[in-house]
Amino acid sequence: MSNNIVVAIDGYSSCGKSTLAKALAKELHFIYVDSGAMYRAVALYFLRNNIDMQNHKQVAQALKNIHLNFHSRDYQTHITLNDEEVSDEIRLMPVSEKVSTVAAIREVRVEMVKQQQRLGKSKSIVMDGRDIGTVVFPDAQVKLFMTADPKIRAERRYKELLPKNPDITLEEVFDNLAHRDYQDTTREESPLVRAEDAIILDNTDLTPKEQLLFALSKIEPFMKS
Repeated sequence: MSNNIVVAIDGYSSCGKSTLAKALAKELHFIYVDSGAMYRAVALYFLRNNIDMQNHKQVAQALKNIHLNFHSRDYQTHITLNDEEVSDEIRLMPVSEKVSTVAAIREVRVEMVKQQQRLGKSKSIVMDGRDIGTVVFPDAQVKLFMTADPKIRAERRYKELLPKNPDITLEEVFDNLAHRDYQDTTREESPLVRAEDAIILDNTDLTPKEQLLFALSKIEPFMKS
């Protein structure tokens, strides 16, 4: 058994999973793995290459041509798709509208889980997503399940998107999140559910600093063992 620590963070869209995961990785000097960015990068590739998501052969072939990597720069984690930096493009609305559909495809999830598990074997990591504590790392030492009031989540996401999408409306963002919640929780392949041993973190009324301190308090016992 390795001494690596895995912190698995699951939860709904726009609950601040990546904000917390990045802060934890920086504080603990762990590697941050953004599983959502991986699915977004796959969605971007599918959109660019007009992949028919209902065609299993096309999907399987496309996955063979997708190579994802993470690298850190200025304390930020960046993702490359076939050596192209796509960290900003994968956050735009066309990808957001397709990512839950892509993430529900069995072949995609199988391939991404393999890549994620490889990362966790070699280093202490913080990983956020939808099925990290249930499927990817069911034996993770620390599991957090994040949630927040849907209106608060929509407002946060709207503020995040507005600078790059000036025509977007709050209603559009709210509807997109509601649709993604439905897809994420009802899909057949690895639906979003809380692991039985996951600690619930409702950050509706918490500041980023408060949620960081809460999470650190759950991780620190494993740092000493």
